Amino acid sequence: MHFRNFRFFLVLLATGTQAARAQSVNDAYTLSNLTVQGTARSMGFGNALGSIGGDFSSISVNPAGLGIYRSSEIMVTPGLRLNSSSTQYLGTVTDVSATRFNFNNYGIVFTDAAKGKRYEKRKWKSVAFAIGTNRVADLNRSYSMTGNNYTSTAGHVFEADANMYPGDATSTDIKSVPAYIGYQAYLINPIGKDSFASIIPFQGGVHQTKKVQEQGRINETVIALGANYQEQLMLGATIGIPTIRYNVTSSYSETLAPGNNEPNPESFTSFRLDQNIVVKGNGINLKLGAIFRANDNVRIGAAFHTPSYYVLTDNYSPGITSVVGNQTYELNSANGGLATNTFNYQFVTPWRGILSGSYIMKGVGFITLDYEYIGYNSMGYIYPADNGQGVSYAQAQYDMNQSISSTYQNTSNVRVGAEALVTKYFMARLGLGYYGNPYKVTGLNGQRIDIGGGIGFRDKDFFVDLALVHSMYQAVNVPYIVDYNFIYSTPATPVIPSAKSDFGLNNVAFTVGLKF
Repeated sequence: MHFRNFRFFLVLLATGTQAARAQSVNDAYTLSNLTVQGTARSMGFGNALGSIGGDFSSISVNPAGLGIYRSSEIMVTPGLRLNSSSTQYLGTVTDVSATRFNFNNYGIVFTDAAKGKRYEKRKWKSVAFAIGTNRVADLNRSYSMTGNNYTSTAGHVFEADANMYPGDATSTDIKSVPAYIGYQAYLINPIGKDSFASIIPFQGGVHQTKKVQEQGRINETVIALGANYQEQLMLGATIGIPTIRYNVTSSYSETLAPGNNEPNPESFTSFRLDQNIVVKGNGINLKLGAIFRANDNVRIGAAFHTPSYYVLTDNYSPGITSVVGNQTYELNSANGGLATNTFNYQFVTPWRGILSGSYIMKGVGFITLDYEYIGYNSMGYIYPADNGQGVSYAQAQYDMNQSISSTYQNTSNVRVGAEALVTKYFMARLGLGYYGNPYKVTGLNGQRIDIGGGIGFRDKDFFVDLALVHSMYQAVNVPYIVDYNFIYSTPATPVIPSAKSDFGLNNVAFTVGLKF
């Protein structure tokens, strides 16, 4: 595999790009942007779990919450995800919606709580062990953009790559790079020794359409231990084993726009590029936490999450169909025209620190707040030493991590929630989350707002909870990225328009559990 070109292709025709940045830079944030989606109870009060505890989701936030338990329990949380997007591109608005079923959480907690005389004598009032799974990121979303572009074409991607690496246009050793794909699909032609130009007459207008579907999740298997010392100090630790499954499928097409009268000697009609990227892997992390009970009403919590260390594999499959000179050319991995590439690497996520506070009113309910600080600037890739043929990846790794450092900044998240006891057995909950902007890049706004609520029923042996969380955020997408330094077909620098997407995500969760 030819690493530089494999990653370069992802840069230029990125399927999920949220800015003019490489797919790998964007992937770094995608794999690090976590929001616990565990039990319906925690979702109902905004996942502000850092000092409340007594809920399985707290194991992925502050494991000291296990010290609140006084009984054992088992639970499961199925969920329904309703996603929508509205994307504006070149004056045209495209709406997309999708629904997906998933499991947010399942787990069991074993609790040894002292009672009677044993309680009076014992300094450690309870010890709890928990094992299960929490969903910490949902990677499902879809969006589409379409419009007439008079300032650039994706043909410039093929052109720039061929001019950067002329030999790759005709080499059969690497059948998945832009130079090879564009040349074999007859979308670029030689214009001299080691020089190529796009044949697409974009200045008269090309109609562009891009459809992206992202599917996946990060589920974290958690093994945790927590204890309660003298009803005043709760301590806990969690070993987290996150598992990533992420699949991005995109389709990008260009046809001549109505009224395009530009000279077209090659008789270009259209092309469609299909891409599929599958990211799989597992990681490991450690979470440490403490909760201090200042008095009967006030609790203060603190937690630290180490970075997750992932071992990942990318599988990338392109396919293209073009119509040029009244001939149709189709290349993909199935017919041997293009190749599927696999790349193995490691990734380190940011560290996290959480400070929390709660005010509890016995028989009434509670108000709780979490402040989370995330070191996005510290995340990075670890590539193999070389490609097995003596070509070092050290410079590629350095360049990628420098790009991450220049793109992202450390940021803060705030979650606030409340639970009110309506009757002896019924509770009502509200929650709000603000997730800060991780981008240094001017003009990009990665902020997200979560608004949620829920209800619950609990008695001595049984509990059920229902929650709905609505998330809102925006993203800036571009259909492709071009290295301007290698464009020869036009004296003017191509202008790549961007698309603005508004995303609305609704997460409905239902938890059922038994105490024993």
